[in-house]
Amino acid sequence: MEKAIKRYWPIFLIPTMAAFLIGFIVPFAMGLWLSLCEFTTVTDAVFVGLKNYIRAFQDPVFLHAFWYTALFALVSLFIINIFAFAIALALTQNVPGTNLFRTVFFLPNLIGGIVLGYIWQLIFNGVLAKYNAALALNEWYGFWGLIISVSWQQIGYMMIIYIAGLQSIPEDLQEAARIDGANARQRLFHVTIPMMMPSITICTFLTITNGFKLFDQNLSLTAGEPSKMSEMLALNIYNTFYGRVGWEGVGQAKAVVFFVLVVAIGMIQLRLTRTREVQQ
Repeated sequence: MEKAIKRYWPIFLIPTMAAFLIGFIVPFAMGLWLSLCEFTTVTDAVFVGLKNYIRAFQDPVFLHAFWYTALFALVSLFIINIFAFAIALALTQNVPGTNLFRTVFFLPNLIGGIVLGYIWQLIFNGVLAKYNAALALNEWYGFWGLIISVSWQQIGYMMIIYIAGLQSIPEDLQEAARIDGANARQRLFHVTIPMMMPSITICTFLTITNGFKLFDQNLSLTAGEPSKMSEMLALNIYNTFYGRVGWEGVGQAKAVVFFVLVVAIGMIQLRLTRTREVQQ
C-alpha cells in the first residue's frame, strides 16, 4: 500500500494543489495587484501605486468601522467564551438531561447568519418600539444587538469544544488535587483552566477572527444604520467596492488591509495562548 501511494502520489496531490492555486493563490495575487490600481473590471486596471491605501485611511467611515469592529470583537470574545466555558463546565457535572441541553445550546449555530439577523431584528425592534426606539436610530443599539445575536449563535459551538477539552482532562489530576485539600475554586483555576488551554486557544482564535470577519448578521440586523455608524469592516469593504463608483480600487485596498489585520491579530493571539498551554 505504501509503495502504491509513493508511486501514484501525483494523482492525489495535483487536483488538490490545482484547486488551491485556482481558488486561493491566483485570486489573492490578483487582489494584491488590483489594490494598487484604479479599475472597473480586471481588464482595465491602471497602476496608481499606494493611492488607494491613502484614500482608504483618509476615509472616516472606514476608520470608524475599524474601531467599532475592534470593540465588537473584544466584547464578544469575553462574553462568548465565558458563557461557553461556564455552560460546558455545568454540563460535565452529570446533570440529568445533559445531551438534551447540549443539543439545545448548539442548535442556534445551525441557523444562517442572514436569517438569524432578520429574526433578531424583529425581536429587538419589537422590544425597542415600546420605548419609541429602534435599532436604526442608535449605533449602540445595533452594537449590543449584534453582541446578543452573535453570542446566542456561537456560544453553543464553543461549548462543544470546551466540553471536549474538559473530558480530556485526566481524572487522576482532579483526584490528586482533592486529596491535597484543594477546594472547587482552586481546582478550577489551578488544574482545570491550565489543562484547558488548548481548547481555550482554539475558541479564542475562532471567536476573535469571527468577530472581525462578521458580515452577514451586520448586513441583515442593522445594514450599517444609522448613517453607517454601525457598519463593521467587512460590510464597509463590501459597500465601498460595490456601492461607490470609482472606489473599486479603494475597496480592494481595504480588503488587503483587512486581511493583514485579521492574520496579525490571529497570530498574536495564538502565540500568547499557546505559551500558556500545559503538556499532559
